[in-house]
Amino acid sequence: MLAYVALWLLVPHDLSLLAELWFLPGIGVVGAIIANTSGTGGGVVFVPVFNALREWNVMNLSPLQVVGVSMGIQSFGMTMGALRWTDRLFHQPQADALHANVQVRDFFVVALGVLALSLPAMLLTQRVTSFDQNAVLLGYKAFSILLGIALVASTWTVNFAKPEKERLERVDMAVLLCLAVPGGILTALFSVGVGELVALYLFIRHYPVLLCTGAACLISSVSVIAGSIWHIDAGTIQWEVVLLAGPGAVLGGFLARPIALWLGARRLKTLDGTWIVLSALYLLWLNWI
Repeated sequence: MLAYVALWLLVPHDLSLLAELWFLPGIGVVGAIIANTSGTGGGVVFVPVFNALREWNVMNLSPLQVVGVSMGIQSFGMTMGALRWTDRLFHQPQADALHANVQVRDFFVVALGVLALSLPAMLLTQRVTSFDQNAVLLGYKAFSILLGIALVASTWTVNFAKPEKERLERVDMAVLLCLAVPGGILTALFSVGVGELVALYLFIRHYPVLLCTGAACLISSVSVIAGSIWHIDAGTIQWEVVLLAGPGAVLGGFLARPIALWLGARRLKTLDGTWIVLSALYLLWLNWI
């Protein structure tokens, strides 16, 4: 709350533009709900939406500004989501059949272990990147489509009647550490990447929703707050967008946890995988045309 009030007092903003962008709080709510139920980060919503708004001549943000405002909005929404999931970690009910409780140690080993590698990769990429963003986007979204399809397929086949894993396995932690550096690079370029990779991999490996989504939300929250610093210094954040969508993102982040728990693991995984595939296809289509 204090951070949001400080923004109103400190950052430049155009009141007439705020009036034109009246629809952004709703986008913030929906984006944060999707981001914090899945753990994939708000970029999976905000990047496609803001790109679409640019194509429709509703709001003309450059690709770099899209990344900047996405990180700014997520700094509010993903932080609220991370706090809500971390609170759940310390107040877990007894798991029922086929489900498992999450070990506190596993939760923070995943989050801190991934961040130890992804954060330096993200911060370095922001400062020295010379990648062809379109080429990286094509490869990344093609990979996301494969992961999304694998998530839906595994949910309804091999993991359908299989108990969730009760403890983090070393091989899975090793894979997550391998995903951390490319995830950090992708987060720098698109404001989404590391959270999506972590959440999808853990979902496919059939860990509890709390570990998959909660740890990914915490990773995404720390990542976007750190990543926003470069965008603030570079002047690439359209503050009117953040000021309007930020409160909506906080509300969405607050509502996401009970929605995710109400959906249940199977429906949540199916919806997450489907959204990731469809949003990736849409971004590829925008890039193609």
